[in-house]
Amino acid sequence: MAGKVFFSVSMSVDGFIAPESAEELMGQQWMELQQWIFPQRFFRESLKLGKGGEEGPDNDIARETFERTGVSVMGKRMFDAGETAWPAEAPFHTPVFVVTHEKRDPWERPGGTTFHFVNEGIETALDLARTAAGDRDVRIAGGGATIVQYLNAGLIDEFSIALSPVLFGTGIRLFDAVDASRIALEQIRSRPTQRVTHLTYAVRER
Repeated sequence: MAGKVFFSVSMSVDGFIAPESAEELMGQQWMELQQWIFPQRFFRESLKLGKGGEEGPDNDIARETFERTGVSVMGKRMFDAGETAWPAEAPFHTPVFVVTHEKRDPWERPGGTTFHFVNEGIETALDLARTAAGDRDVRIAGGGATIVQYLNAGLIDEFSIALSPVLFGTGIRLFDAVDASRIALEQIRSRPTQRVTHLTYAVRER
């Protein structure tokens, strides 16, 4: 049985998921947006940041998201930002399909992550990802433009938002370019924690 196609992002209260400039991706605003994940035990272990860390609902959600993901798909902007920021053992530990116009041989990293570069668009990338994922889920990792392309194409089954108590004021809004006339949502879960509120929605055709 094929798995689901989903995305999972952190979002500010005013609707932003990233700063406007890729050069700011590791800046203070982005760090505040992601502050819920950094102390978690699973996150620290996955990135080999040392032993210890918090356990609880945030840690459980981070682990569940990782364990359900058989393959990730991302756009070129996210890959370009991550290529220089990720450690040598990239944090995916699965195949990753990068939607891009750049022709490039697969890039294998230690720890089970191999980046494959797909030049034929989002649907071809998803077909390849589904095959590689087997019965596990496919995560559309980002960035925002890539997520919206998949949403507008009707290819997302569900998504989760970690709503973080920060205000950006400016940056990249996830839903500005969504075709809301075609998409309906059904709330599956709402789980507040000390740091964020985790919201999960099923996506339906309107």
